[in-house]
Amino acid sequence: MSYVAFLEKNWMMALVFVVSGVMLIVPFVTRRMSKARDVGNLEATVLMNKKDAIIVDVRETSEYENGRLPGAVHIPLSQLDARVAEIARQGSRPVIAYCARGNRSRMAASALSKAGFGEIYNLSGGIDAWRSAGLPVEK
Repeated sequence: MSYVAFLEKNWMMALVFVVSGVMLIVPFVTRRMSKARDVGNLEATVLMNKKDAIIVDVRETSEYENGRLPGAVHIPLSQLDARVAEIARQGSRPVIAYCARGNRSRMAASALSKAGFGEIYNLSGGIDAWRSAGLPVEK
């Protein structure tokens, strides 16, 4: 059986193979091209204490009210473009974006990069990882 005949018979399987491969590669490539870096709890704590990093919580209001990182500024991801000026005047400080698990904050980090911030970080694992490590949370 030739490759062409195999693909004709199993085109659906070949399509799934290609799509799943692309889905695995795209996040890796976008992370490598992004100005933002992922940081863990330890590095985020160092940035907060030594470099006075701005902490931006991009979760929705109901999530924010259930607890947040100490000193966090609340700007939901859906409002970030409109409200970025609130933190822009402090643009020389590093910015750490976080959400529940790190997905929305990765998008926020990209938006912050486009807004001109230079030193941008995404908290890996978000507030869930922060809480799991037993680190302080404000209410």
